[in-house]
Formats: sequence, C-alpha cells, structure tokens
Amino acid sequence: MADWSTIASTSTAVGTLVLALATFSSVRSSQRSARVAEQALRLNLRPVLHPSRLTDPAEKVRFGEGRYVKVDGGQAAFERDGDTLYLVIPLRNIGAGLGVLHGWRAEHYAQVFDAVHPSRPESPDAESFREQARDLYVPPGDVGFWQGAIRVPDDPFRADAEAAFEQRDTLFVDLLYGDEIGGQRTITRFVLSPREQGDRWIPGVVRHWHLDGDGPRR
Repeated sequence: MADWSTIASTSTAVGTLVLALATFSSVRSSQRSARVAEQALRLNLRPVLHPSRLTDPAEKVRFGEGRYVKVDGGQAAFERDGDTLYLVIPLRNIGAGLGVLHGWRAEHYAQVFDAVHPSRPESPDAESFREQARDLYVPPGDVGFWQGAIRVPDDPFRADAEAAFEQRDTLFVDLLYGDEIGGQRTITRFVLSPREQGDRWIPGVVRHWHLDGDGPRR
C-alpha cells in the first residue's frame, strides 16, 4: 500500500528543488544581463584620446601669460620662449564618451626606453601627474587639445623636456583623463617626435592604461 505521506513529502521536496533551480537560473541570468548592461554603459561613457588627423583644423591655444601657440592638425607644438617651454597636442576622441583631462607628465624618451632590452612599460603612478590649470574637454568623435607649460627652474619635468628639446629627441607625454562623471580613468602615452625639417613635432600613441577596471590586454 502506498505511503501517501512519504509520496507527498517527496513531491514537496522535488517541487522545492525545481523552484530553487529555476530561481538560481533566473538570478544568474539577471546578473549576466546586469553585467552586460553595465559594460554597455561604460563603453558609452569611455573616452579614448588619440592625436588629431592631418585633415583636422588647426588649433590656436592661449596660455595664461597671454602667449598663443598655433598648431596644425596631426602635429604637435614644442616651443621655447626664454625659460618657458610650451607644449600643445591636438587631440581627437575616438571613444564614445566625453573626455575630461585631469593631468599630465613628461619624460625624455631616452630615460624610459631601453633599445637593447625593451619591455612592456608599466603604468605611471597617477600621483606623479600634474593637475591641469584649466578644464579641458574633448567631445566624442570630435577634436580638442591638450596644453602644458614648464616655467619655473625647479620644475620636475624640466630636465627631461629640455634634454628632448635641445637634442631634438623624442619626448613622452602621458595624459591622465576620464569620463564626464569622474570614472574610467585612463593614461595614454603620447610620443612627440621632431620633424626632419621645421620646428614642429609629430605626435603618436604607444600605450593606453586603464586605471579603473580591466584594460584591453587583460
């Protein structure tokens, strides 16, 4: 004779297990959907800065003391006036989000690159960056610029910048920037190479580091 009490208990247990599995599957699916939505949101906010194109318009940039520096698209300016060094890089934002520049740093190429034993460069310390004196924004899919100046004798970037300028050698300029809500901080390393003729420099990009979250090489 069937033990209806046992059958009922077993049926209840099976039903509870099925319900638990369905709930677990639903929660996992919701979590995956949330992660996908979060990633899509980050992509829609992430800026990615590169040098502007040769066909982009020239930029005329004013510095605090009233000096203007004009530079054509796809080029960079590295000028000296007395003891002051002026730097300008026209930028194009190839990302989907507004780019907000936070700071910069400069290093002589010879100080950080070993041609005999090259290795993958490490991300610079975010604390080593100098804060921008003015707010600079680069709209998504559009152009803008970065500017920096070295004025005082004991500026920590002066020795490297002067060495690159006087030797007509390559200079690394690292820019720290993020999205419009202060997240997705990124460091992009620009390399400024002197043209064979004239006083202009050619900018390029050698590395992107993502400080908030995984980058493209992880």
